[in-house]
Amino acid sequence: MNEFNGVININDYYSDETFARIKAFADKRETPFVVIDLPTIARAYDELVGEFDYADVYYAVKANPAVDILTLLRDRGANFDIASRYELDKVMGLGVTAERISYGNTIKKARDVRYFYERGVRLFATDSESDLEAIAREAPGAKVYVRVLTEGTLTADWPLSRKFGCETEMAMELLIQARELGLEPYGVSFHVGSQQREIGAWDAALAKVKVIFDRLRDEQDIVLQMINMGGGFPANYISRTNDLATYAEEITRFLQEDFGTEFPRIIIEPGRSLIANAGVLVSEVVLISRKSRTALSRWVFVDVGKFSGLIETLDESIKYPVYTEKDGEDEGCVLAGPTCDSADIMYENFKYPLPLSLAAGDRLYWLSTGAYTTSYSAVEFNGFPPLVEYCIS
Repeated sequence: MNEFNGVININDYYSDETFARIKAFADKRETPFVVIDLPTIARAYDELVGEFDYADVYYAVKANPAVDILTLLRDRGANFDIASRYELDKVMGLGVTAERISYGNTIKKARDVRYFYERGVRLFATDSESDLEAIAREAPGAKVYVRVLTEGTLTADWPLSRKFGCETEMAMELLIQARELGLEPYGVSFHVGSQQREIGAWDAALAKVKVIFDRLRDEQDIVLQMINMGGGFPANYISRTNDLATYAEEITRFLQEDFGTEFPRIIIEPGRSLIANAGVLVSEVVLISRKSRTALSRWVFVDVGKFSGLIETLDESIKYPVYTEKDGEDEGCVLAGPTCDSADIMYENFKYPLPLSLAAGDRLYWLSTGAYTTSYSAVEFNGFPPLVEYCIS
């Protein structure tokens, strides 16, 4: 059953001025591409800092590594959550210093640990014994924080709980071992899942963290100094969520209940919530067909798909608002990409309502597509080039 009636109100996503600016730029260019509105990112960052005035912001570069975005956030004082040496080179190439960087990937080669260390990075994530030992060898004396497994899989649109993190007991063992290996057991991290709708997921995760802090202090004389709460704050897709102020108010209350008024250093790692709403992906309808004379649903094929930026439609997890200037009676349709791969279908179970007047050559505007589109785009599948990106101000 569809979650909404197909009516997309642009003003639910962008001001008239912002969308007019994006559309005026887009109308002059051949599809497909994504337009990133930099002032929207600036406002989102300022709001985040205002709501979490006690936290250090580490932007998750994987969400969108565009130089213009990195430069904007650099100049606004952001720190950076880095997942690879390639991201490190890009960010440091823009003049970001090592103390503003965290190596947040728990899956890394020993030589990459050494590379980060040689460039001055001293803050490393881990969740396994072998990785911790590699950090001890290649980054002696570094600060480490251990990522714990969290719940939230059923309430996040893009869960992250299974691949990363370890159970509470192992997290404590790793932090004890870190001290024995000459590292600094610095803190604990978690991620409640990307596009997390249930604010209570942070409460459950912080309760786990509190146990680790207390037991290590009382039983091992290890005083941890930092909690990395990851990301998870939502973007504005079809299914609405609470606003950021509500998330901040509740999460702050959870922290105060567990740690009092003087809680440890807090890090947050936003990606989607900072960048997604700033982007509009512009595509063109290539073909519209039906699979039989009596089929109740059309197939609408567009010139962008799972392999050119829309991979988060996998399992129809992220439902982007899709806007068209065509009007009239709507009918549910299957939305699919242009490649010769049967997996290149964005929405099939979810029949997306689009006007019957829609025709080949018309444009579809995929809203809130600033995050995890260009960075997921394939290099040359079927010869299609990577998704083009423009940043405008």
